[in-house]
Amino acid sequence: MKKNLISVVILALLIVNIVLTAIMMFSVTSASKKTAALVDSISMALNLELASGEGGEAAVSMADTETYSFAESMTIPLKKSEGDEKDHYCIISVTLSINTKADVYKKYGSDLSMQEGLIKDEINSVFAQYTMEEARDNQDAIKKEILSRIQKMFDSNEYIYNVSFGDIMFG
Repeated sequence: MKKNLISVVILALLIVNIVLTAIMMFSVTSASKKTAALVDSISMALNLELASGEGGEAAVSMADTETYSFAESMTIPLKKSEGDEKDHYCIISVTLSINTKADVYKKYGSDLSMQEGLIKDEINSVFAQYTMEEARDNQDAIKKEILSRIQKMFDSNEYIYNVSFGDIMFG
């Protein structure tokens, strides 16, 4: 008799356990679906932000990219540091990434030799605002500033979408 009574109690506890587990699964599943929907909407917003970039630049495939590199390295005078009377310079080679699908591309193409002097002037004026230490530490900010000035020059955020520095030396 005691064995049957214990078996009945165990069976009742198993049934209660199954019912509570089912209730918990339904409540967790609905909350999980809401959380997944929230994560999806946040990731969609982040993808839109990443695609538009900080400067409004869109992702351009390598097949639609041409580059323009200045033939010679640029020697740019930098702002003097406080307490330092020495002249400091930056020697840099610059490459511009061009979107061949941009509307302005039909007008200018990938040969920017006619505008090279204007572009170099913008690069010089941006670098001239920085001391040697600041220029060394803030290369990304300098690239963004140069890019925004060049984009303003061409009235297009799509035509030239990236500025790259190669062989940068400070002295």
